[in-house]
Amino acid sequence: MNEARQSTQEAEWQRWRGVAELYHAYFTGLILTMVTRRGTSDAAEFVFRLFRRQQQERFLPGLEKLGLTHLPPAVAAAQYHYLSNWIGGVHVEYMYETDRKAWIRYPPPRWIWKGTAICGVPGEVSRAMLRGWHANNGVSLGNPRLGFVCTKQTVDGQDGLEGYYCEYDHAIDADQRLVFARHLEAPLSDPALAPALPVSSWPKPRLEKAYRNYAMEYVRTAAPVLVQLLGPQEADHLLRLTGKLIGMQYFDEIARAFACDKGDSEAFAAFLHALFEAQGDSAELSRSGDTFEVRQQTWKLMADVGDYHPVCASALQGLCEGLAAACGRRIGVTMTASAAGLAPFVWSIG
Repeated sequence: MNEARQSTQEAEWQRWRGVAELYHAYFTGLILTMVTRRGTSDAAEFVFRLFRRQQQERFLPGLEKLGLTHLPPAVAAAQYHYLSNWIGGVHVEYMYETDRKAWIRYPPPRWIWKGTAICGVPGEVSRAMLRGWHANNGVSLGNPRLGFVCTKQTVDGQDGLEGYYCEYDHAIDADQRLVFARHLEAPLSDPALAPALPVSSWPKPRLEKAYRNYAMEYVRTAAPVLVQLLGPQEADHLLRLTGKLIGMQYFDEIARAFACDKGDSEAFAAFLHALFEAQGDSAELSRSGDTFEVRQQTWKLMADVGDYHPVCASALQGLCEGLAAACGRRIGVTMTASAAGLAPFVWSIG
């Protein structure tokens, strides 16, 4: 690969990572919005439904994609968490003990609760994530003996989230699929013994795109789950509010990847156009006098969501409003959607 092409590709990957950072922040922010605006119980129910939906959609196809289907259930489940999170930039440790007992550990700092966000996450919300995903892997595998034993939770002040998949000698009840054993501690990890992706089928470009998509997928799942849980009116308010807050807070950080400085409507229109393309969508930029228009032809993130509701677009609308506010105090942005609330979206900036 020549230097010019390499430089172009590296710049594209930086933009992809900027998109990942923005969607990652939105996802964490939405959970904190639920905690602060709706309370711990509603936030925990939201997180449970979100992770259960992702588990049902992603776990079995992921085992196939990662080449883990031949492994014993406990080992396959643990290696899935290790590899799938590694692709998304999440630090996870894997420790094999036996074919029926395999550990995973998410050491600090936690990806999902980045920075100071961890101080706003109740233990009940973190437990809901385990109930939603880890406790259901045995069900998905058709193995009624597989459960997850959690030994630590970071949000409770312990030095990481850890636990092990255990295949018992007998079938376990639903309330035994997730249990806690705080008196136990994971063994130390040896990176040399951890599973690895085959380089031939996971080249750098594929990994970079998967890194971006990992964060985006959480928002794809979260928006329709919130609509179903709270109803369109309340979900509309919270999706848009979270987007605006995150957009304002993260513009400076994200804009660096796009070589965009704070400025006027023209600068923001160019940034928004580049942002849509970096998240995998087709977009066109035009100008009429002092007004700029970005026509977003696709929104691939939500294109095939079966229970998509037009309110889901409030997440993207809020993000763009927040980004505009941080780019320039007097920059206004309005979005017009198609009749079904899907793309094409027309963004007017002026």
